[in-house]
Amino acid sequence: MSTYTQIIYHIVFGTKKRKPVLTASNRKRLFKYVWSVLKGNKCHLYRINGVEDHLHMVSHIHPTIALADLIKDMKISSNDLIKRESLFPGFEGWQSGYGAFTHSVKDKDRLIEYVKNQEAHHRKVTFREEFKALLKEHDIEFKEEYLL
Repeated sequence: MSTYTQIIYHIVFGTKKRKPVLTASNRKRLFKYVWSVLKGNKCHLYRINGVEDHLHMVSHIHPTIALADLIKDMKISSNDLIKRESLFPGFEGWQSGYGAFTHSVKDKDRLIEYVKNQEAHHRKVTFREEFKALLKEHDIEFKEEYLL
């Protein structure tokens, strides 16, 4: 019997200390690189986007891949790329944590649009406000002092 899965992940992580260093001019290079990391791990990226201090991804993750290992791989390898190519002056690394939320395939199009419109969204809402709303939407308990 084959293995069949369809779990849509919404993955979010930010820069260390939420420093706003991910300038628009080099984000596309970073997005392409992260996409290649996901593809190399047999994952399907539906959408990636972000603003100066964080990234959002909508992806299907291959069932043989552990989420924590995948995120660690994305962070370490993209950190190396950013430093090697001097993509974002002032970049000190990624935050230690992340958010990962599962969604039904029925939510995929809505989620893709949400990630696609990050720049407009963050003209009204801060990353912290957005992340708190995501945690609440998914009934995840948290302590304010430990937020990203």
